Amino acid sequence: MKTTIQKLPKAEIEIFFEVPAEEFKEYFAEAVTNFSREVKIEGFRKGKAPKEIVEKQIGENKILEEAVNLAVKKSYVQVILQLAETDKLEVIGKPEIQVTKFAKGSQMEFKAKVFVMPEMILSDYKEIASKIKPKEISVEEKDIEEAIKFLQKSRAKLIPKKDSCETGDFVEIFFQSPQIENNKEQKDSFVLGESHFVAGFEENILGMAPNSEKKFSLTFPENYLKKEFAGKTVDFKVKLSSVSKIELPEINDDWAKTIGEFDNLDNLKKSVRHGIKMEKNQESQQKNRAEILEKIKDKSSLDIPEVLINVEKDRMIEEMKENLHHQFKMEFNDYLEKIKKTEEDLKKSFQKEAESRIKNFLILKEIAKKENIIAPDDEVEAKTNEFLRNYPDIKKAEKELDLEKLKEYYKEVITNEKVFQFLESL
Repeated sequence: MKTTIQKLPKAEIEIFFEVPAEEFKEYFAEAVTNFSREVKIEGFRKGKAPKEIVEKQIGENKILEEAVNLAVKKSYVQVILQLAETDKLEVIGKPEIQVTKFAKGSQMEFKAKVFVMPEMILSDYKEIASKIKPKEISVEEKDIEEAIKFLQKSRAKLIPKKDSCETGDFVEIFFQSPQIENNKEQKDSFVLGESHFVAGFEENILGMAPNSEKKFSLTFPENYLKKEFAGKTVDFKVKLSSVSKIELPEINDDWAKTIGEFDNLDNLKKSVRHGIKMEKNQESQQKNRAEILEKIKDKSSLDIPEVLINVEKDRMIEEMKENLHHQFKMEFNDYLEKIKKTEEDLKKSFQKEAESRIKNFLILKEIAKKENIIAPDDEVEAKTNEFLRNYPDIKKAEKELDLEKLKEYYKEVITNEKVFQFLESL
């Protein structure tokens, strides 16, 4: 068998195959044998009929078709395995096959187009990483005070009121509008005066008493986030269900003890400071890593195959479906209807993000390869077991989950973390 390989743009290759007449004759004979095992011929047991009779019964065209399929499959696999070993080419996805010549007793020819992992001209990532220094992290007193006030609000008491509501009260309302979800009644609760709604909405509620109702109209700003309401006048009907006065606890040593195992307010503040610093460190680290990747990406040459981008778009759609279902209890099709877009529209809008994700993945993979960075089996095993322990039913998890895929996921996560640690150490 003779093969010729031609490189195409976007990390695609085209392989031309020439299967000699003698070799194709063997595939033809194999096809006849395969049919003889399946077809029932009068007077013979399956697989025992003479090949000439089998060929006559099945027909030359059908046998030729099977012979071509066998030749394509076996020849393609053989060449791909060779390329993986000698040229380190990693094939992505299924090939596009075109048979160009075949006949009984003659040479067979076909070609296969397939995407491969792209070649990368990686920039000097060590120099780039060494020049990006993590920023100094400081925790200011106002950060601590804001966190303490948040804790204070979370421990507030709600005391029901019978008189009209004022700014700072906690209110529960039912509202509806002909212009919003076909006048469907909706429920909400919030602190009055904290700009929970569009400007003017809360001002109309001020002074209402529990169980009272009110109708009013508001004109939404021209630059309103939801375009379907921008510049439009919307009619509202609101019922005030309940009003509560918010009673905040006094911030002192006794209150600090109710928050956790703290001896006094100072200890609570020290814990809050430590928590804020950890959070800021993580945020800074993420920004630092993103900057390193971005600069490596800008100075590297990489031609991404469209098939990889499409796979990433599909993954992003699945992520969105999961988030909508778990966080917002919304079905994907309902979301599409709400935003007046199709799935294809969303996929098009994901193009830039998908390209960026794939580039990041390939860069981290290439650095790991060059620096011989691997995820130890025991760490992968530990992370996998940690995930399974958090699953309500481990036996059920083992049935429902693809454990090999889960291990591959943690292998990638751990390897990427080690790559980042290596870059940060520079």
